[in-house]
Amino acid sequence: MRKIPIKHLKPGMILGKNLYDRHSSLLLAKGNRMGNYEINRIKDYRYQAVYIADQDNDDIEFFVNTEDINDELRNQAVSSVKELFSMANSQFFSKKLITNVKQTLDNIINEITLNKNATYTMTDLKLFDDYTYYHSVNVTIIATIIGVSIKLSKAMLYELAVGALMHDIGKIFVPKEILLKQNSLTPGEFSLIKDHSRKGYEYLIEMDEFSPESSLVALTHHEKYNGNGYPDGISGIDIPLFGRILAVADVFDALVSDRPYRKALLPSEAIEHISGSSGQHFDPDIIDIFLEKISPYPVGSYVMLSNGQKGVVVENQPKYGLRPKVKIIDDSTNPIYYDLSKENFDITIKSIVY
Repeated sequence: MRKIPIKHLKPGMILGKNLYDRHSSLLLAKGNRMGNYEINRIKDYRYQAVYIADQDNDDIEFFVNTEDINDELRNQAVSSVKELFSMANSQFFSKKLITNVKQTLDNIINEITLNKNATYTMTDLKLFDDYTYYHSVNVTIIATIIGVSIKLSKAMLYELAVGALMHDIGKIFVPKEILLKQNSLTPGEFSLIKDHSRKGYEYLIEMDEFSPESSLVALTHHEKYNGNGYPDGISGIDIPLFGRILAVADVFDALVSDRPYRKALLPSEAIEHISGSSGQHFDPDIIDIFLEKISPYPVGSYVMLSNGQKGVVVENQPKYGLRPKVKIIDDSTNPIYYDLSKENFDITIKSIVY
């Protein structure tokens, strides 16, 4: 199974993973052989990419797999954050909704804690029109992965996850036409965008359901380690720990998502961008943990190597996300494997092949 952009879909391909609609109901089931009708439905929902079953991989030995949060749990989280955002203007959340959100976050924390030695690919399937909700959930997952890695207590992990889920709540106060604008923002429009951090914090701190620690996530997730962030321009460890974690999680998921003003970067490109900003935009210690846990090349990805050979990723190793184990695709009877984390240091991955 491998993930491919929508533009590369062709009739006859077999769907490798379930797709869901905007209400988290099943849109197309795994195993569905796609024709033009199914491909057009996927395009109508503005998915960025889908997983397809790949018969060419049937005879390839895969090793330790990377982990991903299961689809059912992710969809529960997306549904919860949708409902939270839709009710935000009422200044009231039902007890049932808060209970559901708490249970969903507990499940995410438990799943990540049980797989604390795994690496994660974070290559989910987003609906373009529901970006804010998927983004909030992905940021929550990435933040929790980092939190587990630095051995936060269960109580602190929950506070972090709540803050991450609600970090962009201040955007409900920004006109939608500004959030979705494709051209450059005017200084006034950018000021409104930047104000979502403080608006979100002011909103959350007034609500009984959110602790001060969780509420501070909304205020500080755009602060930068060198002090050039907003809204207060604080720097280094003066930025609360949760804010420093969210800064990394927020930027990574934003970079790998299609936005009205730019196309998504490849995960490998996003990781290079974030790594290059260590010590400037981001806390270097948080970056080190992030690079250990997030892999840009899911097992099953076809890649082109710098030596001109084509291969398929068969294993990812913690700390070496950019250098997985690759099986070379050729006609030889004796398979060739390159473990880029331990050997062949002159070879790099140039691109993902579709």
